[in-house]
Amino acid sequence: MDETPRQLVHLLFGLGIAAAIAFIDRPTMLAIMVISLFFGFLLSDALSRGHHIEGVSPLVEALERQNVLPGKGALLFVFSALVCLFFFEPKVVIPAIIALSVLDGVATLAGLRYGRHRIFNGKSWEGAGAGIAAAFLALLVILPPAPAFAAAVLAGVIELVAPVDDNLLIPPCICLLLTVFS
Repeated sequence: MDETPRQLVHLLFGLGIAAAIAFIDRPTMLAIMVISLFFGFLLSDALSRGHHIEGVSPLVEALERQNVLPGKGALLFVFSALVCLFFFEPKVVIPAIIALSVLDGVATLAGLRYGRHRIFNGKSWEGAGAGIAAAFLALLVILPPAPAFAAAVLAGVIELVAPVDDNLLIPPCICLLLTVFS
């Protein structure tokens, strides 16, 4: 499978969520995310049972990895963002989601293209470094250098060693870190 379209969607999806959180009031955004999760789970269940859904099935087939719950990554991403928005202020949630979006997409693409020194789980130092650098640069737009760097490095470390899906783990960890920084 070509990871480029998948990672570009991951990047745009995450940046879209971050932008929505920035421009939509918190209660409305929480409601939108809960409703999105509900319908996302309905679609995922229908697809996993073999139903064809016009407009959705081709997209999932083109972007989803084999032998994975349909839409798993998006569902975990939205769930994590929802939990973060429920417990943390948007000023730390937005950079957490940006860190995940940018780091994950860039690390995967750079690792596949330039990764020569594999660590484990198929991940490489080159991918991790590129992801951290890209996340740091993206976060510098909205954060001072020290918290931007700390968030990018933490996201990179989690991406490398997390025993669970990084879409679940990176945002709350970054929210905690940035809450301590503020």
